[in-house]
Amino acid sequence: MKKIEHVGIAVNDLEKANEVYRKILGVSHYKIEEVYSEGVLTSFFKTGDSKVELLQATHNQGPISKFVEQRGEGIHHIAFLVTDIHKEIIRLKKEGFDIIDDSPKKGADNKLVAFVHPKSCNGVLIELCQEIKNDE
Repeated sequence: MKKIEHVGIAVNDLEKANEVYRKILGVSHYKIEEVYSEGVLTSFFKTGDSKVELLQATHNQGPISKFVEQRGEGIHHIAFLVTDIHKEIIRLKKEGFDIIDDSPKKGADNKLVAFVHPKSCNGVLIELCQEIKNDE
């Protein structure tokens, strides 16, 4: 694990949340991106060496929709930047963690991502992320 890459926050209204976080952080979001496979619209803010990712569901069947329905808006996950996501998945499995994604998938912000189930991380959903290189 190299660093906390971002904190993901589930929101009902991305436009309103963008304005809230623009005021809080003192900067505008630098990107809005839809991840069709997850049914989510994302917005990223850069703050120091880390990022904040706002997540709005695009349909009511995806993980963000279910999260907001059950828990309301709030912190959804913490993402850690890793050097080799494949090796990190194997390492964490050997350590006894419940890995949601056996293979990484394409996520937002040019990343490969995989998630570790919150039941094995004290109730916190952990995202592993790795920059996608041109040859991946």
